[in-house]
Amino acid sequence: MSRLEYTIDDRLATVVLQNPPQNRLDQELLQELGTVLDAISASDARAVLLRADGPDFSFGGDIMDWPDMDVRELRGLFERYMNVFNQFERLPLPVVAAVQGLCFGGGFELALRADVIFAAEGARFGHPEQTLGLVTLLGGIYRVAERAGQARASEWALTSERITAVAMAEAGVVNRVLPDATLVEEAKRFAQKLTTGPTRAYAAHKALLRAWRVGGVAAADEAMFDIALPLFETEDGKAGLKSAVNALKAGQPRPVVDFQGR
Repeated sequence: MSRLEYTIDDRLATVVLQNPPQNRLDQELLQELGTVLDAISASDARAVLLRADGPDFSFGGDIMDWPDMDVRELRGLFERYMNVFNQFERLPLPVVAAVQGLCFGGGFELALRADVIFAAEGARFGHPEQTLGLVTLLGGIYRVAERAGQARASEWALTSERITAVAMAEAGVVNRVLPDATLVEEAKRFAQKLTTGPTRAYAAHKALLRAWRVGGVAAADEAMFDIALPLFETEDGKAGLKSAVNALKAGQPRPVVDFQGR
């Protein structure tokens, strides 16, 4: 039985977790996700929506086999998870996650790979690893720290408490909190809008933010022109700049550009 549903419609790739009842991230789902990411990379998709079926987004990793695995096996397993999750994070496309219900552990760490997180009012987020005597294994604590600061990230990881969507939004982890009933519809509408944008420029912004995460402002400055200047040679960059110049010369409002993602 497939753990994921994957579709592309009107340049929007939608990935749906389907591993009921808790949408646990087991090895089968991980393998499917890697295959889906390869397919998205080779497709004409210009934005991605990640969501989950059922009342909860995901309870995290499937821990059933972990007690019987030695450290070498566990390391191999977690490295595979990390590689696929990071492949998702580095897609050269804008990625939106729609989170409902409980979003814990590896599920939370997967959602954190998205560029934008929309959460339902009833959503709850958390790192349960501390209750197992473990740590966030796929980069959760420092990705939360990147968005919300070290103080909050430390408290939430140490206590394993369930944090509301509103608190996550106030801390900068979640972008928007929406009614449960309209979460998917509004997240899809937002993601669909991104499919008409300058896809190459989105990818460049993601690359600049990645450089900043790795080495701070100095590293991002160093990478800036290598990443940004090729945009002037893209069809979208040329069209956007030309439309702005023509509008200025004519004393007219700048028109909306029909970006092609090239």
